[in-house]
Amino acid sequence: MSSSTSRIAKNTLLLYFRQILIMLVSLYTVRIVLNVLGAEDYGTYNVVAGVVTMFGFLSGAMATASQRYFAFDLGKQDYEHLKTTFSVTFQIYVLLAVVIVVLAETVGLWFVMNKLVISPERLSAAIWIYQATVVSFLLTLITTPYMASIIAHENMNIYAYVSIVEAVLKFAIVFLLQVLLFDKLVLYGFLLMAVSFIITAIYRVYCRKHYVECRFQFVKDKALFKEIVSYSGWNLFGHASTVLKNQGVSIVINLFFGTVVNAAQGIANQIRSAVTSFSGNFMQAVKPQIVKQYAAKNYDELWKIVFWGCKTSYFLILIAVFPLFSNLDYILTLWLKNVPEYTVVFVRLLFIETLVESISLPMATVNQATGKIALYQAIIGVVVILNLPLSYLALRYGCQPYTIYVIGIILMLGLVFVRLGFLKRVEGFSIKAIFNAVFIRVILITAILVVANYYLNLSKETMATFILDISIKVFFAAFIIYFLGLTRMERQSIINIVRKKIKPSNNSSK
Repeated sequence: MSSSTSRIAKNTLLLYFRQILIMLVSLYTVRIVLNVLGAEDYGTYNVVAGVVTMFGFLSGAMATASQRYFAFDLGKQDYEHLKTTFSVTFQIYVLLAVVIVVLAETVGLWFVMNKLVISPERLSAAIWIYQATVVSFLLTLITTPYMASIIAHENMNIYAYVSIVEAVLKFAIVFLLQVLLFDKLVLYGFLLMAVSFIITAIYRVYCRKHYVECRFQFVKDKALFKEIVSYSGWNLFGHASTVLKNQGVSIVINLFFGTVVNAAQGIANQIRSAVTSFSGNFMQAVKPQIVKQYAAKNYDELWKIVFWGCKTSYFLILIAVFPLFSNLDYILTLWLKNVPEYTVVFVRLLFIETLVESISLPMATVNQATGKIALYQAIIGVVVILNLPLSYLALRYGCQPYTIYVIGIILMLGLVFVRLGFLKRVEGFSIKAIFNAVFIRVILITAILVVANYYLNLSKETMATFILDISIKVFFAAFIIYFLGLTRMERQSIINIVRKKIKPSNNSSK
């Protein structure tokens, strides 16, 4: 394993720490905040904040563009151009912020006041919350170029440190809500806005101190401005396609089967989001290296990272999915007590779709790195949107609701081949090489675990046997992946990393 992949492994661990911390804080604070605000006010906050966060797909496209262009300049070691890129990108974010303010204060505000179902006595508080959420969103938006710089420089430890600060601040909010004599709903919104101010300030101060490019100056570079906007526009099409597919399928289910099946879908999507975080943090760490190696034209190193990334992204999901797959009935009953019909089959099919998607994520990053994404995003977007009409037709002709996820799996397999096809334009790519390095190992490991699942199931009579069942499956999956999924050099690199971690403690004890 090269120094690049070792750095990716280190950054992945840091991002996992960040993710776990955020999840723990969220679980605790949601429980307390719900008790303090009450169900009605908490629901009001979520639905009002949801109106603002709908604008998030606009900033998502720009975030992808920022990370790509910053990492590209760093890969070429063109620091003067990097300064220009940052300033041009920041100008685009300011323009985007103006657009969002106009939309939020016209269409968004009208929607909150006239369309949302809010009790009349709480409408004033809801409007205050809405304005606080708009400010928080704008602060997060303006922070994005600084965060993109941190990702491009691969200083992922900053995320961990800032997350600790953010966690402490959100704990403080929980206690302030209980002691301050003020409208709790309005207070909650403005305290969260204050946290956004502090986090924005931390990122800005850090980046200006450590990265010379993060000092804004007005730059008039029409060509670069047009290039970044064009790149972001095609990414916007990709993001919008995914949003349309997800929200559209939910509406289609509602049309044919009602809200009970929508509940099953919502639960399945929540579980999927938790599982995808296992590979999401890894991809956050691997993306900058892929872009940098492509920019530097280090194609041998590029393909090593991509092949290792495809395999690792899949295995990270597989280790999480394998013990859950056969225990879903027990887990869902333990968690929800009353499990909506179709929930188990929905979750299982989403697991399969997520596994298929994970293997092609590094391929997607290479295609993004080339900068030639118009045709690529157009085809990807069309394939994603196809899920909607095909799902409608399937249900219209009497298919079961889980058919939509079967269609999703088939289309996701199609996306893998689309991404593979576009990789042919990058120097040094070989279908045979990726088949031998990735697909054979992935298929072999998956087949072994599918067969082993029939022999490793324990009776779920007690919590102890359930925990034992999960533990055995996680250990078995990790064992098989380590010895059959990894190459000899990859295994040796893991051993070396462990030895480095253990050695200092041994020396200190002497």
